[in-house]
Amino acid sequence: RAIAATQIAVPENFKVHPKLLPQLQRRVSMLDDGTIDWSGGELLAFGSLLMEGHPVRLAGQDVGRGTFSNRHAVVRDLDNANEWMPLRGLISNDNQFWVVDSLLSEYAAMGFEYGYSLERDNALVLWEGQFGDFANGAQTIVDEFISSALQKWGERSSVALLLPHGYEGQGPDHSSARIERYLTLCAENNMTVTQPSTPASYFHLLRWHAKNPARKPLIVFEPKSMLRLKAAASKLSDITTGTFRPFIGDDSVSSAQRLILCSGKIYWELVAERAKRGDNSTAIARVEQLYPLPIDEIASEMSKNPNASVLWVQDEPANQGPWPFVSSTLIERGITRPLHRISRKASASPATGSHHVHEEEQKALIADAFSR
Repeated sequence: RAIAATQIAVPENFKVHPKLLPQLQRRVSMLDDGTIDWSGGELLAFGSLLMEGHPVRLAGQDVGRGTFSNRHAVVRDLDNANEWMPLRGLISNDNQFWVVDSLLSEYAAMGFEYGYSLERDNALVLWEGQFGDFANGAQTIVDEFISSALQKWGERSSVALLLPHGYEGQGPDHSSARIERYLTLCAENNMTVTQPSTPASYFHLLRWHAKNPARKPLIVFEPKSMLRLKAAASKLSDITTGTFRPFIGDDSVSSAQRLILCSGKIYWELVAERAKRGDNSTAIARVEQLYPLPIDEIASEMSKNPNASVLWVQDEPANQGPWPFVSSTLIERGITRPLHRISRKASASPATGSHHVHEEEQKALIADAFSR
């Protein structure tokens, strides 16, 4: 509550935009009504780490506001554009918390944050892409440093990349953060690749990462439409208890005839479709951590549903997203139970450029998941 209170502790003579003020006020009320959204979970993670003495540094092209007008870590005076960082109300040293809107060069900005994370080993250092695929401009940094510096030079970095990802009809250049590329670079426990499905999962992930003594890079595929999705909201108890769970099974269905494995926001679309159909024979489980893949938890969920057909459902085309990595890894680790893919067909482009075609593809994909 102390963290949330910073959001409404407006400095004297500081004028907040009238459309923004209710959003900041809601960050206090969401603790009571159990509707903590994505930015609320992030706020509580940052704030709690600051109170525990960890520096937090976030950089990227639009991180102060948030690309989707979701974060508002930096608030500007409506009249004179003076800046106010509410979370600095928790600390006495302003250098403990920085939010930096960087220049439009992913290569330079991500490279700087990688280097910063090497030198300030107790800090949570994050770089966020305006859209996840904008990290393409820093692919050299990912290939030469983030994925391989530990094995090549023994350098330990705990930099985190926040990459908005999600198929919502925004076209080829604003849909995919290229999950498959990062998974291709994974080996020898070199980094952690995740796609949390709730604000609480994201909260616990950030705190776990900041305190992980192994100090390895973290890749987080963030949501877009799910940022404000009411169904995905977390309760205060989800924040104050528990820990990050790499795999979340489905205990709502006993003796399922269909077991769906998925990752990210498509989980909520599948859950909504299941409710719409009145389906009580389909279990839907979430893979929150894609690398290292939680093999034992997946195998356990399969054994709980011995008669179920097992499906992997994803938004991305068949040659992209988690599927190529997940399917091959399960086979390599000795899980021979058939796993059927439900996805868009293989494609050279990450997504269609037509919103209408996107909607038709998504409807067909969801329907296919419940017809196998």
